[in-house]
Amino acid sequence: MITKLEEIIQTVQGQPRKKLAVAYAQDSHTLEAVGAAVDMGIVEAILVGDRDEIERVCMADEIDPEKFSVIDQKSDVACVATAVKMIHDGMADILMKGLVSTDKYMRGILDKEFGLLPPKGVLSHVAVLELPMYHKLLLVSDVAVIPYPDLDQKVRITRYLIEAARALGVQKPKVAVVAPSEQMLPKIQSAVDAAILSKMGDRGQFGNALIDGPLAVDVALVKEVAQTKGLSSPVAGDADCLLFPTLDAANAFFKAANQLCRAPLAGMVVGTKCPCVLTSRGDSPASKLYSIAMAALSVKK
Repeated sequence: MITKLEEIIQTVQGQPRKKLAVAYAQDSHTLEAVGAAVDMGIVEAILVGDRDEIERVCMADEIDPEKFSVIDQKSDVACVATAVKMIHDGMADILMKGLVSTDKYMRGILDKEFGLLPPKGVLSHVAVLELPMYHKLLLVSDVAVIPYPDLDQKVRITRYLIEAARALGVQKPKVAVVAPSEQMLPKIQSAVDAAILSKMGDRGQFGNALIDGPLAVDVALVKEVAQTKGLSSPVAGDADCLLFPTLDAANAFFKAANQLCRAPLAGMVVGTKCPCVLTSRGDSPASKLYSIAMAALSVKK
């Protein structure tokens, strides 16, 4: 089982290179991360962006631009459209966001003609955090795509979390469905949904996985808290995945972990025809590299 983000890189280095199409790839952090992924043998990179700007940034950061294939395109929207079409046409395995804003990136993914959402598909986002005080990697959803998921969407998100955990070698993923309390409070919708998902898990509807909820975040992550509260659960204190009730809650947890705990991370859009790397434009080169590696690990064989 993979327990550190660095181990994801080591794992994909032993696999065939994947083809990565990067939309509007002309910022320093993206070029540094993609360049490192190329050097490590993880990907072959196709950059879609302003060739002159790409070469200028590469020279300033001492990155050899010859290691990339470059498609010269000036507009950020056109860059996304070109990169998405490359995936659609089978010319690349992974899509990555460069300097373009998330809303433009997502619109390209959802394009009706060449977009990457399967019929009746549901887009979501899975983040992988390496928290310094936690004993393994923690998968979190949804921090970026679905603001207020309904129960059907939570079912899909749960399946995405389980699939991502299995890619990391977790044979029986433990999913904590987060609510304000571990008590079953009928007037709180997140608790009701959590109880339903937990019962679905008990009946095998998520396959070989353990689903428990409602669980407060402290109960899900700290075994001593669960014991103090008298809660007996194989998920409590040992969760692999946190399913949050809303994007507000998930995003706040995600950013606090990243900025206050200095937790390195990986992030990608899921539910698409291929893994789509989605990190903030301000994320570090290391987080972008881990995200590329996680996406490469998730490519369907």
